Formats: sequence, structure tokens, C-alpha cells
Amino acid sequence: MSTCSSADGGNPDPTTTHGKDAAQAKAIELAGWPYPRHLAGRAFAVFVHGDAGGAEALRRALSDWLTDIGLESGGGKATIDRQIGYYEPYATSHEALDRDKAVVQEVRAAMQALLERTAQLRAGVPSAGADVREPRPK
Repeated sequence: MSTCSSADGGNPDPTTTHGKDAAQAKAIELAGWPYPRHLAGRAFAVFVHGDAGGAEALRRALSDWLTDIGLESGGGKATIDRQIGYYEPYATSHEALDRDKAVVQEVRAAMQALLERTAQLRAGVPSAGADVREPRPK
């Protein structure tokens, strides 16, 4: 994936700002940058795991951000958060992950859902609300 700023329609061409000239970048944006959202219309899947709190919040934050910049979820099976090795030592967390065979199946299901939605998008199957105009475009 691209950097966070260019993923959301930032300038993908650093030659227009001669590298990292903040004043030039600001002038380009204020002159009417269209925020092209380079990744809009693509599908995503997210799998987050943790050994304490925070996995659900991170999955939601990532999913919300990706949706906000114009991507769409591959569906309910494509966004997953799990606790693995809950409050066990970090040193053995990979062993806990290796023991959790169901999580491998969940990741496979997420990828299958993502592949299915990607195929639909390529075939022209529209997203729900695709014709709804954004009332506050960036």
C-alpha cells in the first residue's frame, strides 16, 4: 500500500514539490488539489490479533480508515480480530498462534471473501450506495 497521505489522495508526484518542500505542497493543495483517492474502489481485508486488549479497536480503526478513503470491506468474513495467547508471555506468543489452527482457517476465509469481492468489482458489480453522492467531499 502507499503511504497514508497518498492513499487518501495526496500528491503521488514528489517532483511537483521538489521533494519535501512543505510550502510548495501547501500551495498545490490550496490551489485546488482534487484529492484523487488513488485506492478508491478497491476491496480490503483486515486480520488483527493481540495477546491483550486492543485488537478489536485496531481492527475497527483500520477498517474505518480504509472505508473512509474509498476502499470497501470484502465483507463480514474479511474483517477479523482475535485474542491469541491472552496475557501469556510474549516470548511464547508465536507458539500460541501456531497452535490455533482455526485462526488459519479464518484468515483463509477472509482472503476468500476478499478475492470474491475483488472479482465482483472487476466484473462491474457495484458497491452498495455507489450512486450516492458524497455530501462533504474532501
